[in-house]
Amino acid sequence: MAAVAMGVFLATIDSSIVNVALPTLVRELNTNFATVQWVVLAYLLTIATLLLCVGRLADMRGKKQIYLIGFIIFTTGSTLCGFSPSIYVLIAARVLQAIGGSAILALGMAIVTQAFPPHERGKALGINGSIVSIGIVVGPTLGGLIIGATSWHWIFFVNIPVGLIGIWMVLRFVPNIKPQGAQEFDVIGAITLLISLLSLLVALTLGQQIGFSKFPVIALLLVWLLFLVFFIHTEKRVKQPMINLDLFNNLLLSINLVIGAMTFIAIAGTTILIPFFLENVLGYQTYQVGFLMAIIPVTMGLIAPIAGTLSDRFGTRPITVIGLVILLLGYISVQSLDENTHIIGYIVRFLPIGIGMGVFQSPNNSAIMGEAPGERLGIVSGMLALTRTLGQTTGIALLGAFWASRVFFHAGGVMETGATFAPPAAQVAGLQDTVFLLIILIAAALGIGLWGYFFERKQNTVSTASIRLS
Repeated sequence: MAAVAMGVFLATIDSSIVNVALPTLVRELNTNFATVQWVVLAYLLTIATLLLCVGRLADMRGKKQIYLIGFIIFTTGSTLCGFSPSIYVLIAARVLQAIGGSAILALGMAIVTQAFPPHERGKALGINGSIVSIGIVVGPTLGGLIIGATSWHWIFFVNIPVGLIGIWMVLRFVPNIKPQGAQEFDVIGAITLLISLLSLLVALTLGQQIGFSKFPVIALLLVWLLFLVFFIHTEKRVKQPMINLDLFNNLLLSINLVIGAMTFIAIAGTTILIPFFLENVLGYQTYQVGFLMAIIPVTMGLIAPIAGTLSDRFGTRPITVIGLVILLLGYISVQSLDENTHIIGYIVRFLPIGIGMGVFQSPNNSAIMGEAPGERLGIVSGMLALTRTLGQTTGIALLGAFWASRVFFHAGGVMETGATFAPPAAQVAGLQDTVFLLIILIAAALGIGLWGYFFERKQNTVSTASIRLS
């Protein structure tokens, strides 16, 4: 558990620790904002496109071996990032770092699932979820402290001792369970999937910057759709596919993946918009915004292990439904934010979102991993990580664009300076419209979750009756 936790913490913290260093990198590496963004984007895009390939390789070769290689590559990449003399070398080193990070994030849950018995799985995955939350919270704060005390190079150098200890712990403690039988890697499936995912992610990223109606974005979306169709066609024909599409015949697995992605779309949209509300409308300073934004991940981190333990005792399905109910109530309360909201009112509104996500996420992860066949744990773990990444990317892009369009509507027209400079009343109205969209999204997720709950109960009833007849 500790070996996996160290890897997950490193990969999670490095997706956020760099954000606070971007202004410093612009100055010290003599670059501009458009270029420096790729220090973050290159890391996220590389991880997202490689998660499923890494998961499949681990199912073929063994999870410990791939996880260990990922740790080594990540630590090497961190070293090169710290020594980077230019912005372009830094971006290339971040890609290398992300290759290692993809193995760590794709396989952490698979290793935990394999190592712990079913009656402890929820608790173990809950602890894993807490580590993710800690990484999200600690990243920006730690990055600011390190840059203030030393230089930007050390936000990467601090990974080296942790990485070396993690490598030793993986060698010493992670069980080396070898997969059974000879397997082949689906090269064509991997290439078409990679092109499809990369096209989608770059389209969503560019869409935020230049608009979703522009030709490059539309062309990338067409490439995504074309290669997705090609990928599905390929997977139906090869003997050992990259993703066995029969996995989606398992209705409960599909339900959990879908509602998981829906909750991450909502959370991503929330975290990208609320800082503007806190600064532009309520007038809080940046450091105060950082503390207020930590409410959701801190609450998630505290609740996740408890929810995981409860799911081990009472089952995953009822706990996930309770989590979605709390999450829905949270978003309903958040829609009432306005220019007169005080700090206590803000905290009271956002606590249910953190509690709801904490209650929902661990049992949902446990349900997904519990439905995964033993020989497909790696790929399912990768799919779970991918739903999180795609959900976050989609949420930031689409909900950010929707918010801006609603702000312009309430402001009476498009502003050249952008939505963030619109009157506070227009920004609040745009936020309320966006949160209403999130309420619909989470209500739909709750409906799907309830469907899964009653479907599972029906399955269990039929199974029990069959056993009694036998």
